[in-house]
Amino acid sequence: MIKVRFAPSPTGYLHIGGARTALFNWFYAKSQKGKFVLRIEDTDQQRSKKEYELEILDSMQWLGLDWDEIFYQSKRFDLYRQHAQALLEKGIAYKDGDAILFKMPKRSIKVYDVIRGEIEFDTAHFIALDEQGKPRLGERGEPVLKDEVLIKADGTPAYSFCCVIDDALMGISHVIRGEDHISNTPKQILMYEALGFSAPKFAHLPLIMGEDGGRLSKRTGAVAVSDYRHKGYLPEALVNYLTLLGWSPGNNQEIFSVSSTIKNFSIKKINKAAAVFSLDKLKWINAEYIKAKDVPSLVELLIPRLKENQNRQEPLDKAWLEKIVKLYKKRFPTLVDFLDRTAFIFKEDISIAPELQETLQQSKRAKEFEILVTKLRGIESFDAETIEKDFREVVAALDIKASDLVHPIRIALTGSAVGPGLFETMEVLGKKKTLKRLSQAYA
Repeated sequence: MIKVRFAPSPTGYLHIGGARTALFNWFYAKSQKGKFVLRIEDTDQQRSKKEYELEILDSMQWLGLDWDEIFYQSKRFDLYRQHAQALLEKGIAYKDGDAILFKMPKRSIKVYDVIRGEIEFDTAHFIALDEQGKPRLGERGEPVLKDEVLIKADGTPAYSFCCVIDDALMGISHVIRGEDHISNTPKQILMYEALGFSAPKFAHLPLIMGEDGGRLSKRTGAVAVSDYRHKGYLPEALVNYLTLLGWSPGNNQEIFSVSSTIKNFSIKKINKAAAVFSLDKLKWINAEYIKAKDVPSLVELLIPRLKENQNRQEPLDKAWLEKIVKLYKKRFPTLVDFLDRTAFIFKEDISIAPELQETLQQSKRAKEFEILVTKLRGIESFDAETIEKDFREVVAALDIKASDLVHPIRIALTGSAVGPGLFETMEVLGKKKTLKRLSQAYA
């Protein structure tokens, strides 16, 4: 039975790096028909908070990552203390005041990493440091090895020790985690051996770097999953992009479904090299998912945001919203962008940037606008087809080009120089607002 785990600490929100680790564990479990365990590592009771735990669980569910079992380390303290006592009795650990430490032997350790191949460690490099950061020396002047804390002075268990006991007792077959944990591996191997447990297989994922070449930071994209959700990214798009940060289905394919990933996923295909996080690439992928999504589903996703954005409680006309979404579907990369780009439709009045206002005035189309307003006022069914018909009649009667009017009309109605079809825009804006804004354009 393949069994993997994701072990977040509720001392902060679920960030991009942790989400990718969870995702790769989940994909491996699903691809092998195994089990995915969620283990909340809340041993740090000072920093662990319920709000972080709830956000982690909520973000995972939003991403579609379901788990087969869930454990809380804070409920297993007696178990860790029992195993520490067993090591004390074997003479492998010792007490230093109120803390229990593991004696670090001097030896070489070989670990086979499923992604990286064989890695060799020498514990002689694990040197204890004094308060000045210099190597501590023994009676003969030799460097002293740093012993590992199992139980801290306050009685709480140390991270590495808990991981070893839990992974063994939970039957974890593969530990898939970030490469920043590689240095913990040899120490944990020694603990497995001391406790009489078989070690799982290890696979260390490449780091995620920012586009500037440095470690991922808030500036380069290292924010919580919930932040991306708030910014209007779709969960399926974020899953797709995070999967690309270290794995690919091949053939330069960049858009792929969860089901196809499960079918093709392999740990051995994960890249060793660091992955680069690109906000532009994520936004492009999100835009592709929005384009592929059906209009009614997008409307359902947008309604709560529209109500919050406009501070309104009354129901929104779904048929009308579907027209707007259909009109802008290929033009907004995130749900928040939709709110920004269609704000002119929902506002009673709009402000036009000075440079566009200047362009509008320079077009000198006040007379043409007045004639068009008179014509449009007579329309009973204010739909794009009828609006276009009347517009073309006005243009023909004035003996001008359609383009002479389209640009200034767009600025007057939307406050922007670009946008989707003008007549469809006028239809969703509605007769009242259209006539009002055209009348005010040269007032």
